[in-house]
Amino acid sequence: MTALLPYGRHSVTEDDVAAVVAALRSDWLTTGPQVDAFEADLAGWTGGVACAAVANGTAALHVAYAAAGIGPGDEVVVPPMTFAATASTAVALGARVVFADVEEETYTLDPAAVAAAVTSRTRVVSAVDYAGHPADHDALRGVLAGTGALLLADAAHSIGATYHGRPVGSLADLTTFSFFPTKNLTTAEGGAVAALDPALLARARRFRNHGLVRDRAEQRWPDEGGWHQEVHEFGLNYRLPDVLCALGRSQLRRLGDFLAARERLVRRYDEALADLPGVRRPGRRSWARPAWHLYPIRVLDGRRREVYDRMRAAGIGVQVNYIPAHWHPVFADLGYRRGSCPVAEGFYAEQLSLPLYPGLTEADQERVVDALGAALRASTARAAA
Repeated sequence: MTALLPYGRHSVTEDDVAAVVAALRSDWLTTGPQVDAFEADLAGWTGGVACAAVANGTAALHVAYAAAGIGPGDEVVVPPMTFAATASTAVALGARVVFADVEEETYTLDPAAVAAAVTSRTRVVSAVDYAGHPADHDALRGVLAGTGALLLADAAHSIGATYHGRPVGSLADLTTFSFFPTKNLTTAEGGAVAALDPALLARARRFRNHGLVRDRAEQRWPDEGGWHQEVHEFGLNYRLPDVLCALGRSQLRRLGDFLAARERLVRRYDEALADLPGVRRPGRRSWARPAWHLYPIRVLDGRRREVYDRMRAAGIGVQVNYIPAHWHPVFADLGYRRGSCPVAEGFYAEQLSLPLYPGLTEADQERVVDALGAALRASTARAAA
């Protein structure tokens, strides 16, 4: 039986293993020097914007919303074409999520839809860099001018991408990253929050560490003793261990190579699928250099489910990214309804992610393209019978 070709896969080398082993043999396993070093290395990819490393991408969103002061009565605008965590972490803090539709070409947040969604209660607008393509941050900034709302970039897919030549991480008030194994670099589990305002970053760092206040100058009762620490606002343990930060530092040294490999594979997909009937390739804007976490095609004429099943049966691990967030039963039970974001919902009905990761070989890619063509031909023949 042919082995399943996954849609995403991590890339771990002996250098990565050596970095982890060295951390394991050091005096630090949890919060130590590798955390600070990893955060400094990350800032090299965000245009110098400081970062706080956290336990995972979902934690990054929760931490960012907490740093923004999100609470009951606040509204957070979110696109539906994202993993549920972009919305659920805001709900966990008591906010009401308002879903705004996406653009037809890039499936990132539509500034016109945001303009219609923003109210006096809007505290954060979360723009998801879908598939690694940056959202139109300047247009979103224009919509939010004078509202007092913060712009958050959910950059789980897009570390290393640029927008008008500016790096992701420097574009929004808050930016969140994910380092899950299928992402563009990995710390196994892990994430980070970047913040333009040092005060927001300080709040993020405090929230990820139980809300603890150790600086005597900020404590209410500073003369208790050298052991003393206080909690002024509730936080959680979202720390990323030293050993995983060591892996992240090693991975970051190859991020440029990872991005170049993904870009090369995307060009080959673009060429191979240019004349394939029944498929629409992913769009992009001239001002963006995407990080290409996903290669999302559209399978036309209502054939996505059949093509998915046929490709999976052929050992090609295609995926669908994502079920519109407001379709999940937890949101349906809160009163959110299908049909409210027609562009995102129409895209979902046709979306299929083809395998894409740096270790994908040309032979692997040819296998994917051949299987896609065969699935489409079989679907066409069945429909004509």
